[in-house]
Amino acid sequence: MPAPPYTIMGERKTLRPVRDSSRFSTTHVGRSRAILAALLCAVCWPSVTPAQEVVLELLPLRPFSFDVALRQQTYAPDDRELGIQAGITALKYGNLEVRAIYQFFSVHTPDFKTDQHSLYLNPRWNNFIDILDFPKGWPINRMLRHALFGPLEDRAVPYLGLLAGGTMPGPGHDAPGHLIGGQVGVRFPVARGLAVDIAVQYTQYGIDFRGEGGQSQQWLFTTGVRF
Repeated sequence: MPAPPYTIMGERKTLRPVRDSSRFSTTHVGRSRAILAALLCAVCWPSVTPAQEVVLELLPLRPFSFDVALRQQTYAPDDRELGIQAGITALKYGNLEVRAIYQFFSVHTPDFKTDQHSLYLNPRWNNFIDILDFPKGWPINRMLRHALFGPLEDRAVPYLGLLAGGTMPGPGHDAPGHLIGGQVGVRFPVARGLAVDIAVQYTQYGIDFRGEGGQSQQWLFTTGVRF
């Protein structure tokens, strides 16, 4: 029902209903916030999802590896020899990977000749120093990367590894000897699908030498390629 007219100082006026501006403003702001939130979700969602996805890869095979190894052995024989090892990637899950390695050493001296075959698994934790991503202002991992790798700090992939497998001939020639050890190394990508890998590893294993069984300790400094 329209409001009745009234007269002020000879002017005829009619009262009109006034819109509740406060309620309109609140509703408008609420809708604006909802639209903004939806837009932010639409923009940010694709970039967040891939970072959270970690896929288990079984037998990806690549990267393949070939290494040249310099050996210093403390038992049977006490000598330095050149060896070759090759491997494939058996399993990969994010920064964790398991490699399968075959290693061959042939020792020739004036007194004896022996061939040694080893097969072992090599689980690795890539980029392990990134667990030290603190404090916020001066992350320890960034300082370590800068000190160790200089201008290659963003490309280097440092890793820790374990070694577990067997070697032939084993003690007494009855069964393969055990092989256990560990390693620390770094991988530098140099081109698409190609990287240089440098590592130091220690192994202990049981072998047979001239009919006698024993435990041998071995240090290896390896450098090779991954592709």
